This record gives sequence, structure tokens and C-alpha cells, in this order.
Amino acid sequence: LSTRDMRLLAVVIMAAGKGTRMNSDLPKVLHCLSGKPLIHHVVETAKRLGADRLIAVVGHRREDVQKALEGQGVEFVVQESQLGTGHAVQQAIPALRDFRGEVVVLSGDVPLLRASSLEQLVKYHRKTDAAATVLTAIAPDPFSYGRIVRDAEGKFAKIVEERDANERERSVREVNSGVYCFRAISLFGALQHLKNDNRKGEYYLTDVIGILRQSGEVVQAIDLAGFYEIRGINTAAELEEAESRWESESNSGNS
Repeated sequence: LSTRDMRLLAVVIMAAGKGTRMNSDLPKVLHCLSGKPLIHHVVETAKRLGADRLIAVVGHRREDVQKALEGQGVEFVVQESQLGTGHAVQQAIPALRDFRGEVVVLSGDVPLLRASSLEQLVKYHRKTDAAATVLTAIAPDPFSYGRIVRDAEGKFAKIVEERDANERERSVREVNSGVYCFRAISLFGALQHLKNDNRKGEYYLTDVIGILRQSGEVVQAIDLAGFYEIRGINTAAELEEAESRWESESNSGNS
């Protein structure tokens, strides 16, 4: 192994949200897919990736989430108020203060993401010596997703959210999966500069990408995942859809 391949890897799983659209008081990540809580699927994927550290950011009914992950080798950090994805990852900084290596950020409600997609993401990130690499997918209907804007040479330029996109950008079908691989030191530096001057008053992890680019760091985006892999579960209908996808993947031996 080269020194680059021997670098440490931490995975941070965002699992603090309520999941109000599920119409249930149960934390969203504890709803079951194929007989297991959503977050179990995500933790298993992170383990297959060979993570050295596994950190779950918990908030809503955190005791229940922690109990569900007992004995799984997961460390916990608490997000008291849900102030956005950037704020969630900020909570992991003290736990990873001396960590040198890469940090992969996942969501606890995205259960179908494959370990092979993440392996390729980390490999590409290290090969290109990027500060951040965004995992992308091609969406049949990209509505509501952040679009990946590339320059004339096809290099990553920026992520544009649906509400800020112009007509040309809206027609882009390559979307942000919300899954990232960061160089730890670059991530922690950029997180210190996050601002919440947006409509919701939240701190967004996507803004870290812009901060890194503005400071001259290399940011990559790579289309590696099937669109179904990156879908978050927000409603009972989406959970049902994921269940049938899970069954068809299992039956074809690809899960």
C-alpha cells in the first residue's frame, strides 16, 4: 500500500433530524427497511468501507438512536438544535480534532448507497489530491436537487440549489448526492467560516464547497452512483419505494 492508501478514514453520519414528513414521532433514521433501521444500513456500508472512526451526529430522541446502535462501534456527538447540515458536521470537530486523513459525510436516511460507490469516491478523491470530492448522480427528474455546474472543460465549477438556478442550470441532470469526501484539515478549516445568512438561518454543508474553492483548494465532483442509491427517505411512500428497490436489488444479487 502507498502512504496515500494507508491514510485514515473517518465517516460522519448525520442522524439528528426529526423527519416530520414521516408523520411519526419515531426518529426518521429508526424507520425500518428490510427489517433493519435505516441507520443500520448506513453503518454497515461505512464498515464495509473500512472506516477507522465512525461518528453519528444525533439529536432528536438521541437516546433511542444511541440504543439502536449499541455495540456497533459508533461514537456519538450531539446536535442540540438542528441548524443545518453544516452545523451537524461542525459538532464532530471536537471528536476529530487531531484526526488526519479523510472524512466521508453520509446521511442516516440514505440506506441504499453502495459501499463500492463510496470506495470509488475515496479512491478518486485521494488520487486527485482534492480538498473535497462531491459524489454525484444523474437524475431522471432533477427537480429539488442541487445541480452540478461544470466549466467548458467539464471540470466542477459549483453546486447551484434549485431556488437559485437559472433556466440553463435547471436543465442539468447531474445532481449533488449530499455525500462528500473531505480532507479532514480542509473541512475543519472551512467549517469555521460557515455563515447562516440564508432564508432558513441554517448552516449548509454545501457552502463548504464554495469556501474551499474560493480559497484556491481543489474540489472535484464525480458521477459514480445510481440515482436510486442517493435518495433520502423523507416520507412513508419513499420508504415503500426503497423497500421494493431493496428487494429487486437483493434478488438480482447486487445489494
